[in-house]
Amino acid sequence: MKFLDLAKVYIRSGAGGNGCISFRREKYIEYGGPDGGDGGGGGSVIAEAVDGLNTLIDFRYQQHFFAKNGQPGMGRQRTGKDGDDILLRVPAGTEILDEDQETVIADLVNVGDTVELARGGNGGWGNLHFKSATNQAPRRANPGQEGVERTLWLRLKLIADVGLLGLPNAGKSTFLATTSNARPKIADYPFTTLHPNLGVVGVDNTEFVVADIPGLIEGASEGRGLGDLFLGHVERCAVLLHLIDGTSETVAEDYATIIGELEAYGGDLADKPRVTVLNKIDALDDDQRDEARQALEKASDGPVMLMSSVAREGVTEVLRTLRSQIDDDRLRHRPAEEAEPWRP
Repeated sequence: MKFLDLAKVYIRSGAGGNGCISFRREKYIEYGGPDGGDGGGGGSVIAEAVDGLNTLIDFRYQQHFFAKNGQPGMGRQRTGKDGDDILLRVPAGTEILDEDQETVIADLVNVGDTVELARGGNGGWGNLHFKSATNQAPRRANPGQEGVERTLWLRLKLIADVGLLGLPNAGKSTFLATTSNARPKIADYPFTTLHPNLGVVGVDNTEFVVADIPGLIEGASEGRGLGDLFLGHVERCAVLLHLIDGTSETVAEDYATIIGELEAYGGDLADKPRVTVLNKIDALDDDQRDEARQALEKASDGPVMLMSSVAREGVTEVLRTLRSQIDDDRLRHRPAEEAEPWRP
């Protein structure tokens, strides 16, 4: 299934039905009086965050969503039927933006969150509504209210606990494949990851979700490479895992490049808790490890962990460090294993 995190939709709520002008006409009833019913209300357009979706691919094939109009009122005091609402089912974590792509209308973070995007028009009053002691035969009725038409943007920001950052070929996809059941594409050339991937990682009877996004390069905020469009998927993360290729001869510059792009992106992304890891240490000897670690600690002004996803060296320690920085309410606790297997 193709990944899609931005979609444009056109919505329109239903118009209300017109009121009816009618008079009761029956044999032997000389003064029947007005009996025109009211029009029905138009349907509304509602968005709801549902479970089981992690992409906006459905909105590639359908962009127009029009709710039903209300039926007009009828004689014999009959009110028109209300128009049916229309529901847009989106993944949890979807932002709904106005046409300018800047004004946030709603942010559907949790499953079950709903928002009314366009309210249906009210139905018009029939002439029965205008009957009074001084106007016993009104010949007027109100038209139904028009519906609302809007153009909106849907932008998905994945719900994950840990976000992976790094230059292309820093080992992000290898780390995700090693620690979870996710199977991202892995190759020895840059930009093998073209869209975000999610994986559930487990350590010490707890699980959390890790998001892998395409690698950043210098100038990504200006559109170079794949740009910084995918950084929105790590905005909701509790902690960022910054991987640096240990085989690079410029580990300090590689670190500074990513930090610069985070600061250029704006928001509080650069201020999020971050774990810095020197990856691919299986290709380095002890002296090279120490040299690269010292250079990275000086550049980051903080602790640096060592890891090799391929050799699984230091992976558990990194996972435990990440787990310690994730709030308990975001962790998923697995049931403890029974001491003895169940027997019939």
